[in-house]
Amino acid sequence: MFLFCRSRVATLLLALLTTPSISFGVNREDAKVSLSTLEQVKEDAVKVNCDNDERLKAVHALFEKMGAQASDIVVDKIRKVENVILRKQGSSEGLIVIGAHYDKASVGCGAVDNWSGIVAMAHVYRSLRNSPANRSLIFVAFGKEEKGRLGSKAMVEAIDKAQSKQYCAMINFDSLGLGAPQVLENISSKKLIMQVAEVAKRMEIPFGKGALYGPDSDSSSFIEKKIPSVTIHGVAGDFLKVIHTPNDQPTVVNATSVYLAYRLALSLVIEIDQCRCDEFR
Repeated sequence: MFLFCRSRVATLLLALLTTPSISFGVNREDAKVSLSTLEQVKEDAVKVNCDNDERLKAVHALFEKMGAQASDIVVDKIRKVENVILRKQGSSEGLIVIGAHYDKASVGCGAVDNWSGIVAMAHVYRSLRNSPANRSLIFVAFGKEEKGRLGSKAMVEAIDKAQSKQYCAMINFDSLGLGAPQVLENISSKKLIMQVAEVAKRMEIPFGKGALYGPDSDSSSFIEKKIPSVTIHGVAGDFLKVIHTPNDQPTVVNATSVYLAYRLALSLVIEIDQCRCDEFR
């Protein structure tokens, strides 16, 4: 299974690099993965609602723009925190979570932290929504991450020990738009870090990894539940002059950074979908 997984994935990722659509799923060749363009990602990345109270509605609207039916978008309310959830059913057991937090700090517009992550996640959904998958895909916009990742904690606390084995991986976006995609090493699972690096190398996407002690993100909630998780970010340079400051505005967002993170994560989801659910534990 391991060799089959890797050989098939290599073929899929090569196709993803060379054509605007590829087949997704083991047994179906009629549905396609539709790639978003840089221009489409840029358009959504700069349309930021700077009002924290309106961000949930903005996420809902963005999911609908990506092709989701309003009736399929669920707002899960747990202990005064609201997560926006969109589920795509797979053909077999296993779950892959793709997440990003939609709330922002009290200052700034939250364009980098973390509307950029919401946009990348939404475009992964757009690319995969019409394609069959082996695993069920759960797209989650987490609430109140800035208050102590309350949204992801609430979701994880509702998963019992037996259910946790069904979670193959969690891919988290947080603070894209300032530099090349990177993995936040201290809050990501080792096997997933290695896999992201391998995928980036294969796709010839600039990539880095490193630890940032102090900043936290929603992947930590899943790691605490022993679910393989990874946070992909795009902070670089003087990011501390942007994150959690009045300078976090749409004008500082580099759309190419967001686009590359979207492409990288899309390929990673495709890869995980082809592998055993316990491949990255």
